Amino acid sequence: MRWNHAYVEHEGALARTGFGQMASALPRMMAVVLRAGWAADRRALVGLVVAQVGQGITGATGLVAVNGVLTHLFADGPTPDKLRQSLPALIVLAVVSVGTALLAAWSTAMSGRLEPQIERAVSTQYYRAVTRVEVAATEQPEIQRHLEAGKFGTDSARRMLGLSVGITGVLISMVASAAVLASLHWALLPMLLAIAVPRGWGAVRTARREYLSRRHWVDHRRAVATLLQYLTMPHAAGEIRAHEAGTLLLRGYEEMSRLVETEQRRLARAQAHTELVAGAFSGLASLGCYGMLWWLLTSGGLPLAVGGTAVVAIRNSTAGLTSLVRQVNRMYEEMLQFSDTEEATRLAAEHAIPRTGAPLPSPVRAVRVEKVSFTYPGATEPALTDVSLRVRPGEVTALVGMNGSGKSTLAKILAGLVLPTEGAVWWEGADGERVELRDADRAQVFRSVGLLAQDFPQWQMTAAANVAVGAGDRARDMAEVRSAARAADVDSLVEGLAHGWDSIVFKGYERGVQLSGGQWQKLATARSRYRDAPFLLVDEPTSALDPHAEIEAFERLRQLADDGTAVVLITHRLAATTTADHIYVLDAGRVAEDGTHDQLMARPGGLYQHMFQRQAAQYGHPPTPPHDLPTARRAGAPHPDAAG
Repeated sequence: MRWNHAYVEHEGALARTGFGQMASALPRMMAVVLRAGWAADRRALVGLVVAQVGQGITGATGLVAVNGVLTHLFADGPTPDKLRQSLPALIVLAVVSVGTALLAAWSTAMSGRLEPQIERAVSTQYYRAVTRVEVAATEQPEIQRHLEAGKFGTDSARRMLGLSVGITGVLISMVASAAVLASLHWALLPMLLAIAVPRGWGAVRTARREYLSRRHWVDHRRAVATLLQYLTMPHAAGEIRAHEAGTLLLRGYEEMSRLVETEQRRLARAQAHTELVAGAFSGLASLGCYGMLWWLLTSGGLPLAVGGTAVVAIRNSTAGLTSLVRQVNRMYEEMLQFSDTEEATRLAAEHAIPRTGAPLPSPVRAVRVEKVSFTYPGATEPALTDVSLRVRPGEVTALVGMNGSGKSTLAKILAGLVLPTEGAVWWEGADGERVELRDADRAQVFRSVGLLAQDFPQWQMTAAANVAVGAGDRARDMAEVRSAARAADVDSLVEGLAHGWDSIVFKGYERGVQLSGGQWQKLATARSRYRDAPFLLVDEPTSALDPHAEIEAFERLRQLADDGTAVVLITHRLAATTTADHIYVLDAGRVAEDGTHDQLMARPGGLYQHMFQRQAAQYGHPPTPPHDLPTARRAGAPHPDAAG
């Protein structure tokens, strides 16, 4: 069970890449971290680099001091004299130990200071970029896959910094050890390499096996999460129990778990074999090297003190090499994820909504749609074809039609969320000036529009935040929040909760509460009212409301229009459109009819008349003659420039 996301492409990358390739990519990986750290906090980065270099120097100094201590201790003479002679080297060794501890603490402090700043900087840059992508671009599967994949690398920069610190420390320590050994005797450096190579090979193979095991475990977690995520969710409780869906899901979980257990055992056996072979080669290499060291000592070619120092350096270096291989493997994985974030940020900038444009007329007299067509990316048929209409302040403009007729797509175009494939959308002023949507300042368009979508977000936040998020570009004003809630008839509900406006309207949190569908719809309506935009687009605003609340909601929309707001109403409740100033009936992406309710009902065989009568028949009412129906409170004549 694999996700259709771009990051899946990297799942086998480490298994396909040799350690040499990863090592050659190490300078580029380190450069990425250094650039991010330099941009986030230069002082912390400099402090971190100084601490790492300092630890390398203290490591080398410590080896020299160890050699000095051993030289004096293995020299001829009385023991008290040898101890006195080794005392300066012992003091140096103690100072080095204290210095190493201080530098390690300083490195930890600087790393802890720098890591969250890097993660915040990368995350902010990524999320700011993706939230400005054209909506039409997100409809393209390939673009959306890469945009979503970017979120998995936002914390990789932080982890790359931590790994860089570890890699740098090990490399400096190994280089220092090699330099000290080479200065003591030319044969010691080849001996170090002879032991290090088989250990390094074993570490690479072991890391590769662990990666494969972890990758299979990730697939297992995805599959298990997909099967089991609904078992504890309240909204699925009915089917889990009444339909025994839980039994089916648990059975699937057990079958999948057994398959994964088999795979884990196979990987464990393969890893054990690799470790056995690596250990055998490493043991043979160690035996040969220590045999050579013994020969040098017994033949007088190497002082005993130098031999002791060599043993300490070899043990430290081989242990560090294993750590180095594992960290380089991890670093390469994180770089792949981080590269996704960089690619997503670049792609988002390429498809970003323009930040500049022509200012809209003030005030706006109307939004006119002229012969607009729109085709979603990858679609073979247009969602809209040759659509023309006009939306004016102070009026309710209704969009009705069958499912899939293009109503929601047209609303997105009116809101400036998507640009038409063909045709034009004009924002017109009182003196005849006008600006086309493609040329307009889109940010100003968005500020002029309030949205209440059919699938509005149910933010897992407080009730107050769920209303105030309707105007995220301004500071929260609780007086306006309460006013918007009263206008949506949800104020008494919220204020009656145990924690009032501080209640989190989602079960599972402290202060969390569960709202019904109708209560959520009222809260979302308050959100759109809080925005206080001159153009309000509402899509099925009463689908979850009871009959009384539904009637009141439509009356409030009518009052909002009477107060000067341009209301675009998308609904299947045709009883609500009887008071609309103008109705556009869409069919297969085209405007089939338009006019007032009376005009459309008077059209024999019309689509609107047919839909209205079918709905009325559900309640056992015969078709009502047009003159007996309620009239619009502000009846308007059909627009001569509208499609008929």
